[in-house]
Amino acid sequence: MTAIAVGMIIFAYLCGSISSAIVLCKITRLPDPRLSGSGNPGATNVLRLGGPLAALGVLLFDIIKGMLPVWLAYHLHLPSMILGFVAIAACVGHIYPLFFNFQGGKGVATALGAIAPIGVDLSVLLLGTWLLTVLLSGYASLAAILSALVAPFYVWWFKPQFTFPVAMLSCLILLRHHENIQRLWRGNEKKLFKRRWFRLGKK
Repeated sequence: MTAIAVGMIIFAYLCGSISSAIVLCKITRLPDPRLSGSGNPGATNVLRLGGPLAALGVLLFDIIKGMLPVWLAYHLHLPSMILGFVAIAACVGHIYPLFFNFQGGKGVATALGAIAPIGVDLSVLLLGTWLLTVLLSGYASLAAILSALVAPFYVWWFKPQFTFPVAMLSCLILLRHHENIQRLWRGNEKKLFKRRWFRLGKK
């Protein structure tokens, strides 16, 4: 592994370690997302704490911090496997941020940003999958889980050389959502909004 590749992986981790949810909540004097709501410093929890505008700011920043290092690595002509490690490093930084006592979010928006440089069509499909699942179910966590599951198949269809790195990234997202999966199964996961005709899990 070249020095450039190692440098890009470290850079990606440091970018991911900038927790926009925590920073924005401090600036706007909202409650600490690690201590309020779901306890997750991510856009969904900020939506509950501060409304759509604050959540949009967090979402955009998290996407950019995943996109930037992978985009740079792509234009440095690093191999697809290294691009995968760069993407994973950005998400690991988001999940275990160096600057915030390693207490981070789930990495979904950062992962979407990291995948975006591979292709706009792929990004649109993933975003569409996420939005459709949220609209049909009301569960942001279920949308993230399903998007992570289908991401390797989408990538295999459009850019098969990136299938394995994206599959590793999907595994990371799924592992981070293991508690959400259990709550979905039990039927006590929190929704973004209520839909009476949809319920997952046992009564």
